[in-house]
Amino acid sequence: MSERRAIPAVGRLLEALGETTLPRPFLSALVRRELASLRKEGDVPDFGKILSRIRAEVARLERSRLQPVINGTGTILHTNFGRAPLAAAAAAALGQIALSYSNLEYDRENGARGKRGAYLERGLALLCGSEAATVVNNCAAALVLVVRHFTRAKPEVVISRGELVQIGGNFRIGEIVITTGGRLREIGATNKTTLEDYDAAIGPDTGLILRVHQSNFFMSGFADAPPNDEIAQLARRRRVPFVADLGSGAVFPTENMGLTEHEPTATETLKLGVDLICFSGDKIFGGPQAGIIVGKARRIAALKREPLFRALRCDKLILAALQTTMEAHLRKEWPAIPALALLQISPEQLRVRGEELIEQLVSLPLRLRLVESETEVGGGALPRSRIGSIALGLRPERFSPNELAIRLRQGTPAVVGYISGGEVRLDLRTVLPAQDELLAGALRTCLERP
Repeated sequence: MSERRAIPAVGRLLEALGETTLPRPFLSALVRRELASLRKEGDVPDFGKILSRIRAEVARLERSRLQPVINGTGTILHTNFGRAPLAAAAAAALGQIALSYSNLEYDRENGARGKRGAYLERGLALLCGSEAATVVNNCAAALVLVVRHFTRAKPEVVISRGELVQIGGNFRIGEIVITTGGRLREIGATNKTTLEDYDAAIGPDTGLILRVHQSNFFMSGFADAPPNDEIAQLARRRRVPFVADLGSGAVFPTENMGLTEHEPTATETLKLGVDLICFSGDKIFGGPQAGIIVGKARRIAALKREPLFRALRCDKLILAALQTTMEAHLRKEWPAIPALALLQISPEQLRVRGEELIEQLVSLPLRLRLVESETEVGGGALPRSRIGSIALGLRPERFSPNELAIRLRQGTPAVVGYISGGEVRLDLRTVLPAQDELLAGALRTCLERP
């Protein structure tokens, strides 16, 4: 009983905590949960230790809020960091739409209800050289919608075993297909599939042929698969829809960005005779998370009539950001799209930025140097592409590199790099130029702490 009486009151702890960034109800709930844990533990520490324990929980909770991160990992489309940063124009458009009413589903010409995303869909179709286009909330949703539609009457999905890929978060293409009610008809071997395999698999229950681009890995050696145009000819002859999931979804020649690896574009894939393709909006496209579907007009129209389409559609904010990104692509304003701009920065430019940062930080108890590094595109795109880059190498004098990495990622703003060669490294290609001052400030803060 005496132990229970030693547990301080909620109000006393809240007063001692002082101001935090958490809403008061959040803070009160956290304190009550911690006190409940103390009652179960039996031994009650003194007030100071209880307060320290709660402050640590408050700090952990504050760090879990959605907030900006300085990405020094060298991965441009980092899935854990939200993939592609938005263009300034897209962010501005998002703010304008968010802060007011909009013509989301209002026809200004007729003064009546309009069609959501009509302008965006027209622009995406033009950009991709397709008859029509539509969008849902991500590429997995696009695949779910497509498979659900085509397998209602004929449940089988013909797919090569070499394309049953796993995407982020342990999700697998095969599992997504099965979840929709479709039935997998796996063909070929892991490394080799022939046109004859496709032809033999097509039967009365075939709902579609699905091609999944191996965008997050590659096979070499004794590996082969028929090209899309041959599959398209077979699909037309056998009267079966042919759908391709392009994953990262380039809408421009990636070699124009200085990359050695060619990513299949939406336009060239459709020209090969594919009925529908889907790809992500937040990868090489450089926009917000979205699943973009382009292809035959009658197929797109049928998808939009599906009841599931309403559950998967995008809201006004995604449409606003996606619309502006689409316009930037049509104008070929690629330097204005951050993910694409980061691909084109030369190592020499990065070295100049690194030298300027070292000049600002030279007085800190820290050994600094510039090292050559390699950047990857990431986000399940262009797995063979490596881009020469420059990283800032950091070796603190008072504590270990691991401790510095912890302090940086738990600071404000959070800075995430990697440890290599006994030092913390921050790849400057993925640190946005506007964040250099913030990075310098974050380093000063974490090194000045005891």
